[in-house]
Amino acid sequence: MSSAIELELPARREALKLLKAGQEVRLFGPIYTLRDAGHQRTLDHLKQHGELPFGLQGQALFYAGPTPPAAQRPLGAVGPTTASRMDFATPALLAAGIVATLGKGTRSLEVVQACQQTGSVYFAAVGGAAAYLATFVTQAELIAWEDLGTEALRKLELNGLPAFVAIDTNGGVLVV
Repeated sequence: MSSAIELELPARREALKLLKAGQEVRLFGPIYTLRDAGHQRTLDHLKQHGELPFGLQGQALFYAGPTPPAAQRPLGAVGPTTASRMDFATPALLAAGIVATLGKGTRSLEVVQACQQTGSVYFAAVGGAAAYLATFVTQAELIAWEDLGTEALRKLELNGLPAFVAIDTNGGVLVV
């Protein structure tokens, strides 16, 4: 029997405050894929318009570049990208309303502080298991920036994707 916490996305900040670094979670509901180039476009939109694009307010971002459908699944593979590559944009996106991020690896002190200041969390998933993680995706929809290929903004529907709380809302950090 799993002791993982089942978390519905989009997550409310009140629910995120209950999470502690190191806890196992199972993520359900919508999450948006976004990587390096998409982060820059999102920042540009935020600077121009003062808000996040495409209804991203209150949502979670998955740092991933999913592959096309395969094996009767919406995606062939979807693995976490090294999250520190997005640290240049994360504090601003959290301040603008992103409530959670999902990737792999450690984050900068600025991201830890931004999680504390905004009541946001960072989830980490196991790298090297992209085909397995794709089994937890029930739907995938292209939202924007098709020209970015695998880095386009997509909305995924998750059904129990396993992850760990790597940074909690109090600044607690999972040490690996």
